[in-house]
Amino acid sequence: MSGLVRILGVDPGSVTTGYGIVDSDGRTSRHVAHGCIRTGGGALPSRLGTIYRDLAAVIAEHEPTEMGIEEVFVSRNAMSALKLGQARGAAICAGVEAGLDVAEYPARLVKQTIVGVGGATKHQVQHMVGVLLNMAGEPLAEDAADALGIALCHAHARTRPAAIATPRRRKAVRWK
Repeated sequence: MSGLVRILGVDPGSVTTGYGIVDSDGRTSRHVAHGCIRTGGGALPSRLGTIYRDLAAVIAEHEPTEMGIEEVFVSRNAMSALKLGQARGAAICAGVEAGLDVAEYPARLVKQTIVGVGGATKHQVQHMVGVLLNMAGEPLAEDAADALGIALCHAHARTRPAAIATPRRRKAVRWK
C-alpha cells in the first residue's frame, strides 16, 4: 500500500459516541485525534441529531477518507438495541454524506484484532490501543479507546483482509 490513509473509527452509542482517528500506511498507524460525543439527556431524535452534527464536524476538521464502525450486537434489551442501531445510522449517515467509505466490524473481531482475544475487557482494549499507538501514559475514555480500536482494526483489514477474517466454523461431528 502506498501513502497514508486517514481512518475514522466510531463506537456508536445513543448517550456517548466515541470517535478515534488514525493515519495508517498499512504497516504502522499513528494517532491523530480521539474523543467522545456526549448527547446528554432528552429525546432520542435530538440525541441522534447531535451525533450526526458533531461527527460531521469531526469529519470536516480532520478529513478522514475511510470509516470503520462497530456492528450492532444482539442485546437482551430490544429497546437498547434499537437505540444503538439508530445511533449507528446517524453516524453512518454523517460518514456517507462526507463521501467516506464505511466498513462495519463486529465487536469480537475488533477485540481479537487489537488484544488477541475476542472476549477482551474494556480495560484490555484501552491498554492495547495505548500501546499500539504509543499513548500508554495517556488515559483514554472507554468509548474513545474502542473507537481507536475500530480504526486500527480497519487499518489492518484493508491491507490484510485474510488476517482478520472471521474464522470459519467447523462442521459438527456426530458420534454414533
